[in-house]
Amino acid sequence: MITILAEKPSVAREIARIVGAMKREEGYFTGNGYHVTWALGHLVQLALPDGYGIKGFRRDSLPVIPKNFELIPRQVKTDKGYKADAAAVKQIKVITKLWNESDGIIVATDCAREGELIFRYLYSYIGCTLPFQRLWISSLTDAAIRKGLKKLKDGREYDNLYQAAKARSEADWLVGINGTQALSVAAGRGTYSVGRVQTPTLTMVCQRFWENKRFQPEPVYQLHFTTPSVSVDEVVKFASVEKWKDKEEAAILYNKVKEQMAATVTKVEKREKIENPPLLYDLTTLQKKANTRHGFTAEQTLALVQKLYEAKLVTYPRTSSRYIPEDVFDEVPMLFDRLATHSSFAEKIGALDGLNRRSVDASKVTDHHALLVTPNRPLALYKDEQTIYDMIVGRMVEAFSPECVKDTTTVRAECEGIAFETKGCIVRKAGWRSVYGEDNIDTVLPDWKEGDILAMSGCSMSSGMTRPKPLHTESTLLAAMETAGREGLEDEEARQALKDCGIGTPATRAAIIETLLKREYMVRVKKSLVPTEKGLALYSIVRGMDIADVEMTGRWEAELAEIEKGRMPHEAFIRDIESYTRKITTELLASDKLFGHKASDCACPKCGKGTMQFYGKVVRCDNPDCALPVFRQMAGRTLTDAEMNELLAKGSTGVLNGFKSRQGKPFSAMVTFDADFNTKFVFPEAKGTKKFTNRKGGRK
Repeated sequence: MITILAEKPSVAREIARIVGAMKREEGYFTGNGYHVTWALGHLVQLALPDGYGIKGFRRDSLPVIPKNFELIPRQVKTDKGYKADAAAVKQIKVITKLWNESDGIIVATDCAREGELIFRYLYSYIGCTLPFQRLWISSLTDAAIRKGLKKLKDGREYDNLYQAAKARSEADWLVGINGTQALSVAAGRGTYSVGRVQTPTLTMVCQRFWENKRFQPEPVYQLHFTTPSVSVDEVVKFASVEKWKDKEEAAILYNKVKEQMAATVTKVEKREKIENPPLLYDLTTLQKKANTRHGFTAEQTLALVQKLYEAKLVTYPRTSSRYIPEDVFDEVPMLFDRLATHSSFAEKIGALDGLNRRSVDASKVTDHHALLVTPNRPLALYKDEQTIYDMIVGRMVEAFSPECVKDTTTVRAECEGIAFETKGCIVRKAGWRSVYGEDNIDTVLPDWKEGDILAMSGCSMSSGMTRPKPLHTESTLLAAMETAGREGLEDEEARQALKDCGIGTPATRAAIIETLLKREYMVRVKKSLVPTEKGLALYSIVRGMDIADVEMTGRWEAELAEIEKGRMPHEAFIRDIESYTRKITTELLASDKLFGHKASDCACPKCGKGTMQFYGKVVRCDNPDCALPVFRQMAGRTLTDAEMNELLAKGSTGVLNGFKSRQGKPFSAMVTFDADFNTKFVFPEAKGTKKFTNRKGGRK
């Protein structure tokens, strides 16, 4: 018996159908010598600090650096802390049973770093020793699955991929756990979440926000003139090459030009401009374009393209490559033949005469090639799914179309020492730019020569204001994550060369953005990403620290890529991360001086050794062995400093008004401590209530 492990039930169902495992059981399919089951994502995770005997957030426990990481079933958060996810525990039992009945395993989780980790963590946690093979495919079509099953690979060929995934997982644990606990301890109140990729990403959002808000607009002035053109039957507009900030200087020059009303041609430059077609989509480029063109969030785009993948309509979506190898290129004509019968791009596909090979380069293909559609015909897609599908088709048509060829002309003219310029362009071959029907309006200039005198038909001076860089959108933030903050890289090949140095991966960047939104560090305002007060407060604390260093995080990603290629050992990377963790923990713990609080003379009612420190929402003992928190907010009311002093000194306040029940009804009560020094309400006796005591002293 062979057990096939997929990542999702829907994928398992397709594989089971192909291998003939048609009988459905609880948690798996079986038949024809196969069990086919699924993992429901990460069923196993790294143990939390309490798994190593470390309870709560304590300064003297940091940094938490386990000698050996322990694995536990996936955890879910409850009101009483974390506990094992019942669904995960149940499925682990199913998989354990199946593996115990099997002679081998076929790994059919996603063919990428996280998919490999899902299987390996599960394999290690269960203590399985069965041999395993890898199903490595780039689409879920029947043909691709059958072909993959005939060419299974030894699972150990992917040990380096696993080591990179394991290193990423452990690094995120070390930085996230220690960074979050250290900053929260320093704050003395609340929980401040930080992370290896999350915090540098927030840093880029906040930096752009402050750069935008602190920008001081300045006026700028530019000169213009028009000259009649007999040959093109319209006027030609020139603009000064230089712009001026001083209005008086610009006005003086304008008056000089107005007096002359003529300019001399000083340079005529003609050249042929060839614009290569864009490369095929990888996930990040698709997310950026979908955000710019359709307003989709990165998470929306990922979810939509994942649905198309599971519907067997597109190839593996979480790819970082924009190239395809030769054998895949050989299939492109067949794909276009299928698309030509029903695609909205049928006319453009039919006009293709030979295919451009710019996106064909096996040496630049990573785990998976660029996004393509499959031969399957899409039927009854929802509107947004159709939009993403059409974007992938459109980019394929663009990528395999000829270059766009233009004749460009640049003319410079001079008047009173001021250089003016105009540009013309004639499209000789629209090529790939015709796919979306882009406006290719020719701008024809007269056949001027150097030394020609141009009579002006009019001149003017325009004014404007300098503008700041706009706030980040998801598109621009994804671009910044892709290049670890390096700006001005518009060239696609330059960006592709930096793909191993970006922060996060194509598969995780959407989740990082959503995490920052979920934790209320930033919000969406139309298309812009705007940091909240909480996000800006965190940025004000961590800026300049290693935890916020975008380039350093990019270097970690490059090293993970080296592990994946077998050029760097996992252990060396983790040693560096441990050293980094110690440093950021020290930095963050030292940031306690940045959090506003007031010292008091109140001794801690619990330990008697520490002194209570007053913060905005909590009063906390400064003895790290105790760190008793007493929260100010109760039932919609915040206790004042005087009321907190009374509670700490006497163990109880007087009767306080202004509390509200869950139903919104006002009530009055005293606040006291229980035996564990948690606050509780004690309600005053109503007037006229008779009190008497039973024999045990209890009230009846």
